[in-house]
Amino acid sequence: MPEVKGIREVAYVDCKGGGQVVVEKGVAYVGHTEGPEATTVIDVRDRKNPKIVDTIMCKHQGTHAHKVRAKNGLMLTNYEALDYTGKPGDGFQAGLTIYDVENPLKPKPIHFWGTEGNGVHRFTFDGTLAYLSTTMPGYSGRIVLIVDLSDPTKPKEVGRWHWPGQHIAGGETPDIPKAHLTCHHPIRRGDRLYVSYWHAGWAILDISDITKPKMISRMTWQPPFAHPSHTCLPIPFKLKGMDVMVVADEDVAATRESTPAFAWMVNISDEKHPMPFGSLQVPGLNTGVPAPAQTGCHQPVEEVKSSEIPFAWFAQGLRIFDIADPFAPQEVAYFKPDPHPDYKRISANDVFQDDDGLIYLIDRRRGLHILERI
Repeated sequence: MPEVKGIREVAYVDCKGGGQVVVEKGVAYVGHTEGPEATTVIDVRDRKNPKIVDTIMCKHQGTHAHKVRAKNGLMLTNYEALDYTGKPGDGFQAGLTIYDVENPLKPKPIHFWGTEGNGVHRFTFDGTLAYLSTTMPGYSGRIVLIVDLSDPTKPKEVGRWHWPGQHIAGGETPDIPKAHLTCHHPIRRGDRLYVSYWHAGWAILDISDITKPKMISRMTWQPPFAHPSHTCLPIPFKLKGMDVMVVADEDVAATRESTPAFAWMVNISDEKHPMPFGSLQVPGLNTGVPAPAQTGCHQPVEEVKSSEIPFAWFAQGLRIFDIADPFAPQEVAYFKPDPHPDYKRISANDVFQDDDGLIYLIDRRRGLHILERI
């Protein structure tokens, strides 16, 4: 039986598993973790009766388009090669696919912006600028790239930043293993970018000059913590007089046997000297006992509506934490469904909350849950 507190399930869509979900103008777009499906289009205007209306396919085998963002009549999806998707087919090029979604039910491809290497991973989009994590020539791992889409048929790079040691072509030498030094994705708030950087940690960038991002500070958890930093989420209002950032670690790719990953509370009032001061963990997981990957934390909502922050917490489903008192965050609601019959356990991967408060939870393996707080 599902484990539920403070949540009502409104509807369920039996679709292939996804890496990201976004809702725009009554349409949910799901980016799929494994091909050949790239993006599924779901009409959710009737919240109780969602309908799949289209599925866009990947152009090449061995690739995926597991991330998707939509705003201002545009939809963007990544195009990336990864080991678990197999070897990319002939003619593969990584990058970003740009669609016209003025008719939100019928995405129309209008441009493909190519990169080199494995391509674009996660990204954010404000309707004009896209903030990418992507591979680029001359660099080890993914870096931060800012792309102007004011003319979506002619995307233009306007800024980039890399962690010291990544620019191999420039003579830099990483001081940590190359596999650990890679950007996960940036999130913008005002003239700042908050950038998760996998096992390297995370950084705060000044982008008041968008063409020349400058590092304000950076921090790493390793040692002693084993999991990579997945998301840096700046809270758009003060908590107890503090500017606060939530840093979600991802419960995969641990550098050693570890207890499940969790999320951090970080005081960023003094940006040059950020200070972690608390953490978020699902009750019962903090036992000190190592657990399989994808047991713990993954991803919070990236558009914060209130002090209640919904998280996709892998095998624990949806978890909602109230951080109104940042020194004593409380889990106030959760939704842990039964796994799909084809799988042994759930893997909540991404979560989106629309302006009406509805919560969309996509499982990495199977299914989209539409939920509401009660």
